[in-house]
Amino acid sequence: MYNPTVARLTYRALLGRRRALILFALPALLLVIAAAVRAFNGADDQVAADVLGGFALATMVPLIGVIAGTGAIGPEIDDGSIVYLLSKPVKRPSIIFTKLIVAIAVTMVFSAVPTFIAGMILNGNGQQVAVAYTVAALVASIAYSALFLLLGTVSRHAVVIGLVYALVWEALFGSLISGAKTLSVQQWALAVAQKVSGEGLVTSDVGLTTAVALLIGVTVLATWYAGQKLRTLKLAGEE
Repeated sequence: MYNPTVARLTYRALLGRRRALILFALPALLLVIAAAVRAFNGADDQVAADVLGGFALATMVPLIGVIAGTGAIGPEIDDGSIVYLLSKPVKRPSIIFTKLIVAIAVTMVFSAVPTFIAGMILNGNGQQVAVAYTVAALVASIAYSALFLLLGTVSRHAVVIGLVYALVWEALFGSLISGAKTLSVQQWALAVAQKVSGEGLVTSDVGLTTAVALLIGVTVLATWYAGQKLRTLKLAGEE
């Protein structure tokens, strides 16, 4: 299912100059914030949890997921270069699976790694805060990548829709409306982090079993449906 050629092309597209600047800017901002908070506030477990939860998991991870997930396939569909891949003897679900793996890898590197470093800066991993939010970033990276890759496959406005979901649905409605919290990748990831962290520092409105089931279910269904949509994308010569 994994195609090295497709992966190489996808990495090259995602790590191009413009996207790379954005991908590096968000983690850099997190580290600057972490250093400033530590300098002015000292090591505080609750403050560390607030910073990692409020910026790293709630803002940085979904934004990087949008960039990596939609960028893995959306631009190729928009400019028509996807025709090159579809004309090759490569199964279309294999293209989706490969691009998903690349999107997950990029999202994890640019979100989970700086989250752990920021956690160590903030409180030296006191009460496992750094590890807990790193785990949350890792599992969220998988679900976000699958969701936004699907968006990139089915819509030319995938980035806008992804930003609305990440910044409006999850950050706004997800923090205010209890029903919306159940449909939030952020809350699912927090349920996993809650199991790892110290008592009371990380909380989620979704139970661990439900969260894990939803993370797996959404990832599998989004990947499958993206493969089906790409399968029905016709080349001009196939009309």
